[in-house]
Amino acid sequence: MKVEIDRAGCIACGQCAGTCPAVFEIASDGLAQVIRQPNAEEEEAVQAAADGCPVLVIHVN
Repeated sequence: MKVEIDRAGCIACGQCAGTCPAVFEIASDGLAQVIRQPNAEEEEAVQAAADGCPVLVIHVN
């Protein structure tokens, strides 16, 4: 799995970082960012973060 965030559309709600803090964080500019790609055990949480994003800017492949 590969995960990316379209930071231009991020509203900085923090849902992704709250759902999977090992992969997502809120950067110093206030927007979410991917800090590392998920391992197999984190894929479910990453998908939940993507599905729960209110502006759908988290993309997983």
